[in-house]
Amino acid sequence: MTSYFKSSLAFAFFACHVPSTWALPEVVVEIKSHLFYPQEVTVPAGQKVKLTFINFDNTPEEIDSFSLNREKVIFANSRGTIFIGPLTPGEYPFFGEFHPNTAVGKVVVKSAEDNQYAH
Repeated sequence: MTSYFKSSLAFAFFACHVPSTWALPEVVVEIKSHLFYPQEVTVPAGQKVKLTFINFDNTPEEIDSFSLNREKVIFANSRGTIFIGPLTPGEYPFFGEFHPNTAVGKVVVKSAEDNQYAH
């Protein structure tokens, strides 16, 4: 076997068989009746996280977070993704700009030690 063939075979294997441990953690937040479900999500510190919003309302919502430095419109009956992190432990509020009195939530970032002792 040539080294080129071996390299190609190895690349094909790893390109098609990416372990799930390499995938980003994902958190899903649903928007229903201008409310976030759940209102509070917990993510690990020091990791990039995929935050997916699914809007079940017939109107759009704009997700805003000053502390996360993110802003995104989620159109009616659709979904959108925001990538956050890596973050330090703490709380990061977000809100719906079109419904700021009802659409409120927060991302709680916990270290591995915090998660270990939480029961």
